[in-house]
Amino acid sequence: MRPTSSHLLLCCLLLGIGWMLPAQAQVLLTAKSLSVPGVHLQGVSLRLDEDTAGGLRLQLSAEQADVLAMGWRRLGLSLDGNLQRDARLRWSLDGNLRLAGAPGGALSDAHVNILLSEAANTLLVDITQGKAHASTALPLDQPTHAQISLDDLPAGWLQGLLGTVWSGRPTGGRLDAELALDLRDPGLQSSGQFSVAKLGFDTPGGGVAGQGLDGNGRFSLDTTTGPARIELDGSLRRGEVLLGPIYAKLPDRPVQLALHANAQNGAFELSRLRLNDTDALQLDGALAFDAKGTLKSLRLDHLRANFPAAYQRYGEAWLSTLGLRDMRITGQLSGSLDLRAGSPHAFAFNTDGLNLADADGRLAVDGLRGGLDWASEGERPATTLGWRGLQFHRLIHGAAQSRWQSRGGTLALQQPVLVPLLEGQLRIGQLDWRPAAAQGQRLAASLALTGVDMAAFSRAMGWPAFPGTLGGAIPSLRWVDDRFELDGGLSASVFGGFVDVTDLSLQQPFGTTPVLTGDITLKQLDLAAITSVFDFGSITGPLDGSIEDLRLVNWSPVAFKASLLAGEGGRISQRAVNNLTSVGGGGIAAGLQGAVLKLFKTFGYKRIGLNCTLQGTLCRMSGLEATDDGYTIVEGSGLPRLQVVGHQTQVDWPTLVRRLQDAIHGGAPQIR
Repeated sequence: MRPTSSHLLLCCLLLGIGWMLPAQAQVLLTAKSLSVPGVHLQGVSLRLDEDTAGGLRLQLSAEQADVLAMGWRRLGLSLDGNLQRDARLRWSLDGNLRLAGAPGGALSDAHVNILLSEAANTLLVDITQGKAHASTALPLDQPTHAQISLDDLPAGWLQGLLGTVWSGRPTGGRLDAELALDLRDPGLQSSGQFSVAKLGFDTPGGGVAGQGLDGNGRFSLDTTTGPARIELDGSLRRGEVLLGPIYAKLPDRPVQLALHANAQNGAFELSRLRLNDTDALQLDGALAFDAKGTLKSLRLDHLRANFPAAYQRYGEAWLSTLGLRDMRITGQLSGSLDLRAGSPHAFAFNTDGLNLADADGRLAVDGLRGGLDWASEGERPATTLGWRGLQFHRLIHGAAQSRWQSRGGTLALQQPVLVPLLEGQLRIGQLDWRPAAAQGQRLAASLALTGVDMAAFSRAMGWPAFPGTLGGAIPSLRWVDDRFELDGGLSASVFGGFVDVTDLSLQQPFGTTPVLTGDITLKQLDLAAITSVFDFGSITGPLDGSIEDLRLVNWSPVAFKASLLAGEGGRISQRAVNNLTSVGGGGIAAGLQGAVLKLFKTFGYKRIGLNCTLQGTLCRMSGLEATDDGYTIVEGSGLPRLQVVGHQTQVDWPTLVRRLQDAIHGGAPQIR
């Protein structure tokens, strides 16, 4: 479209020439400024010389050219060509046109051919630069109207025009178009049909972008009153598009697209958006961006998604921002979404069957049926949502069904839900969720566990199979800001004693680095049962202890204060002695020789104690009491009297873990 304004200028100049001739052999004109519809020139110089062939040589230059309707400002302009008049009194000009400073190098070195016929009331202009070609027809009595044909035009040439209505810019691609253009005061109106190849564009904030797009369709543009109005009805194929949270990888076949947009001062509003990708996604909606390209609002209506195609083409990037990567999704989903100022205002979805799972095993749902309907204001109809199977961080839950209703911005569970879990049961007594809460309390719930098999739980967590059951109550679970907080606790009945977990908090549960904190208390655990499970060597007697200020990042410990004490005495095997010695980096004290030690399979002990305070990758070790060269781990009882002393007070955490693994798998060094 850029060549049109230059065409209007040439039209007026050639008409002036026609009025001046039959002319003199040489004409020189200068003007401080010159204005024609859509164009303003400063420092204008026009020279006409008679050439040897009987025609005229025309040389036109302008120190500054402004084409306001096209967004061109402060350009240099020069035109040098041969002017002829044929027997039908038509004027023709063949020459070179150069613009300096136009976006994308537009018309920086173009060949121009102009034909003016007063009898036909027509100006025909044909311009070629490289592969780009533009031709225009204008009526002489209405030079503000043009019919334009564009072939293989670089998209970058349109930057000036786009800059008048939008903060974005083209980054590549080429354009063909057949269009009509009318210059108004102010603005312009244009409509026609187009096709693009390998089109790219972006915005300053990066919220709207595209690359490698092919497509075609019809458009209209009106910048005459208020915000610029843009209508488009066409199709796109191949390439990638980013519209706020929506990122699309388009298929090779056409995807139907229709939109109505308003643009003003860099802000961009799609008041109507319709997309139809037959086997993946259909939707109606609207969205708006500010001048920096930041999403202000998003509304999706009549959304219908078919998976896995919808995920692969449109949902992968958005779900990744929620921490759900490399998802496997099958089934279908219909619904709607309303986001305002970055916060949800309403959403609803329904499915007849949906299966999804992430690659890391953190979340999986099998046979999801039903839906949810929520709004930040008022009351919505109750809905039912159920599933055949649910997996959360390796824990597999059985089939369940839930009933929900939205009132005053809170989506609430209408009755308790019983969920089978590892031969036991999870009871969700209450659950209130406030999706629009940007901070503070987002969710409140009460949970109870009964009869969960610890062996099955251990296998799910990748641990050795602990006997016993897990149960407990969490009278208040809250989602505050970006973390889950639990009042109450869990109590596991294992190894003849109890393990109590309290003060649990889980931060960024669906992120790439979830953080878990809490305290663990051990009460009267049977050491004989524990050591048999871990193949550590036999130890008898009860064990008490605690793990305070536990902090796991991405499920790996980075901090805790652990204290283990077997204070009621018992017996310990030679292998267990060796493994404790290896873990503590110590040795046998009290003058007991290795040769004597080998004569006994078990030993009596009075107390066993081992402490570890982890900070980062360093563990500070201690035991029952300090000695001259370390700390006591095992205090013997009876004969032969045994004492195990640890000498290393600071141990690298990976080294300590490796020692424990060697001990459990029989790799600990033997004492000689």
